[in-house]
Amino acid sequence: MRITTEQLQQQLTREIRALYTVYGDETLLALEACDRVRAAARVQGYSEREVLTVDSGFRWSELHLAGSSQSLFASRKILELRIPTGKPGTEGSVALQSYCDAVPAETVTLVQLPAMDWRAQKSGWFEALDNAGVAVEARVVPRKSLPQWLAGRLKAQHQDADSDTLDFIADRVEGNLMAAYQEVQKLALLFPAGKLSFHEVREAVLDVARYDVFNLGEVILEGDPVRLSRMLDGLKGEGAAPPLVLWALAEEIRAIGKVASGAAAGKPVHGLVREARIRGASHQSLMQANHGRYSAPQISEALRHAAAVDRMIKGLAKGDVWSELLQLALRFAKGNTAAVGARRSGGRNAPAGHAPLF
Repeated sequence: MRITTEQLQQQLTREIRALYTVYGDETLLALEACDRVRAAARVQGYSEREVLTVDSGFRWSELHLAGSSQSLFASRKILELRIPTGKPGTEGSVALQSYCDAVPAETVTLVQLPAMDWRAQKSGWFEALDNAGVAVEARVVPRKSLPQWLAGRLKAQHQDADSDTLDFIADRVEGNLMAAYQEVQKLALLFPAGKLSFHEVREAVLDVARYDVFNLGEVILEGDPVRLSRMLDGLKGEGAAPPLVLWALAEEIRAIGKVASGAAAGKPVHGLVREARIRGASHQSLMQANHGRYSAPQISEALRHAAAVDRMIKGLAKGDVWSELLQLALRFAKGNTAAVGARRSGGRNAPAGHAPLF
């Protein structure tokens, strides 16, 4: 059975299963999920704890021994198996499937894994873990869901804030959920229970946002020029390599072009999105909803602009690379107010010859 970290507490309230597998991209949520499993198990009398970590010297026979051995001082125990690489190997795969065929009684087994791609999730050993127990996925909290997540955390500490204040916090902790957790905890220390004012939060919350260049495609399709400008400024501040940023932009432009041209020819958009190798449900949804905003001439001009930026990066032409990257990205912002929105958020004016097309 597969569930998310948000569903775990409800599942634990109903029953304690003998096997839990926690995996996913979001470290904070994975850690909290493991803590919840341990806490629930202790309430049920699982007082002993044994931890096995799969490293270069690990022997998979230890898993069987740990599962079959009983302590003289406790009849129930929590057995944790940590696989930091997410790759148990051939021997480990066989051992895990064998373990799942006969999960030991009087033991709660907690398997901890990193993020697993779809291929790994189709492997025999992972499916064995899934079928024998509960697989808990720690999913990344996307920017659009972050205010709601923050509101839930504030509510848990008897505080709340209006939507503008939650958006302000979200802008400053985007992509860094561990820091978001710390900032929320700090608000509990600084202010009493009740409504938080925007002024209080503005003075207290640090700008700890972290941006992933591989999320640029989704942000482009969302068409928010302010967020786009903030993301590129953040990538620049974090020392992201301009060639990588340009590659991400160009790949998204090409994908938009393929989907837009195919849709104009009457082909099914869903199939076109797959052919363009758009990964992730949210990215696919955004592409299907927004591809119609772009025309073939706009895509061609954007690719020419990308080629000009590439020459600047290689030192073959003069210009401000980051300013040009911003203007290239702003070509995909909604409406003609993109440049104005960018300037209001601290962006740069468009250089001559590269005014936003739309």
